[in-house]
Amino acid sequence: MQVKRIVTNIATDDVAAAKRFYGDVLGLDMLIDMGWIPTYGSNQEMTVQISVMSQGGSGTPVPDISIEVDDLDAAMERVRANGIAIEYGPTEEPWGVRRFYVRDPLGRLVNILAHLKSRLR
Repeated sequence: MQVKRIVTNIATDDVAAAKRFYGDVLGLDMLIDMGWIPTYGSNQEMTVQISVMSQGGSGTPVPDISIEVDDLDAAMERVRANGIAIEYGPTEEPWGVRRFYVRDPLGRLVNILAHLKSRLR
């Protein structure tokens, strides 16, 4: 057996707020919309991963979701332009990422990160 995909499921009564954050702010595509379950994503091939954490690193809380982007500054600009408060960072972490935390409109703590180009993954 091989795991082919991992899906994050978030309970909410406000699917419109999810669209604004995950679709408009983060730029994810609407892949499926069945009304009760809009699914946002990308057709880009991604690594399958589940992280089990005792803390979020650097003494931060464990984020509910981590999203890697190719341009962290552009992501921060979109977050700030939409009036979303940054709860942590931006900061360069000793393990080779630059990141910041925000809360999505559903209350989930989201770790938005980019790997530093000068370091290997």
